[in-house]
Amino acid sequence: MSHKVSLTGKTRLLGIIGHPVKGSLSPRMQNAALRHHGIDALYLPFEIPPSALAGVMKALPALNFRGLNVTIPYKEKVLRYLDEVTEEARQLGAVNCILVDKGRLLGYNTDGAGFTTALKAEGGLSLRDENILILGAGGAAKAIAFHVARQGCRRICIANRTVSRASSLRRRLQRFHPGVEIEVSGLSGRNFREAVASSQVLVNTTSVGMARRDPSIVPGRHLSPSHLVVDIVYKPLRTPLLRAAERSGARFLNGLGMLLYQGALAFRIWTGRTAPVDVMKRALRSAPEIRP
Repeated sequence: MSHKVSLTGKTRLLGIIGHPVKGSLSPRMQNAALRHHGIDALYLPFEIPPSALAGVMKALPALNFRGLNVTIPYKEKVLRYLDEVTEEARQLGAVNCILVDKGRLLGYNTDGAGFTTALKAEGGLSLRDENILILGAGGAAKAIAFHVARQGCRRICIANRTVSRASSLRRRLQRFHPGVEIEVSGLSGRNFREAVASSQVLVNTTSVGMARRDPSIVPGRHLSPSHLVVDIVYKPLRTPLLRAAERSGARFLNGLGMLLYQGALAFRIWTGRTAPVDVMKRALRSAPEIRP
C-alpha cells in the first residue's frame, strides 16, 4: 500500500552523489519505495564537483542524512572518508552505498549482489560452475567479477579493449579468489571468439550500446541459443547487443534488473525494511527516459 509522506523538520535525507548524476533513475525508484512504506525520508540527486567532496562527506551526519548512493567518479574516492567498510567493498576498493549511523559513515558495495540477484530473479540462473565472459574492466566489471567469483563460477574471462587493464583486474581477483580460473582477452580476434563460444553467460559492462548508432559489441554470428546475454546498459532497454542476442535465439536481460536489485539492497541497509521490489520496478519502467 502506498502512503502519502509529508516533509517535516525530522525528515531524513537520502540521495545519490556523482559528477554527473543528471538522468539517474535512483530517485524515482527510491522515493517510490519510501512512499510505499510511509517512511519520513526523501531521496535526492546531488551533483558534487570534486572540490566539494570532502566537505560534503564531513557534513553528512550534521545534515540529517541517513545514507547515500555513490556513482562515478567517487566510488573509490569516498573510501578515505569512511569509518568502516564491508569486506567485499574493501576487496573491490570501491563503495556505492553509504550508511550514516550514529555519526559514523559505513561503506558497502551492492553492485555485484544486485547483478547476481537480477540474474537469478529474472534469468533463473545460478552462477555455480558456469563460465562467464565479462566485457569491460571498469568499476562495474570489477564488482560483478568479484561477486560471481564468490558464487562459485568455474571460469571468468575478462575481455577489454585495453588488455593490460583486464590483466590488472585478473591479478586483483586472483589475490582474493585463487581457486577461480581467470582469463583475459581483447574484444576481437581468435581468443575473443573462443571466449564467447565457451561461455554460458556474457555480460557487457561497457558503454557500447548507449548511442543509437553503436554496433553490437559482440557480432550476432558469434551468439547462440546456449547463451544468456546481459547488458547492464538500460538506456536504451534494447541495446544493439541485446537485439543481436534476440536474433540469435539467445536469452537476454537488460540493465534495469541490476539497477533495481542493487537499489533494493541499499534500501534495506538504510531503512531496515524489505524493499518493495515490484513498486520500485514499476517506478523504473514508467520513467520517460526509458525507451526500447
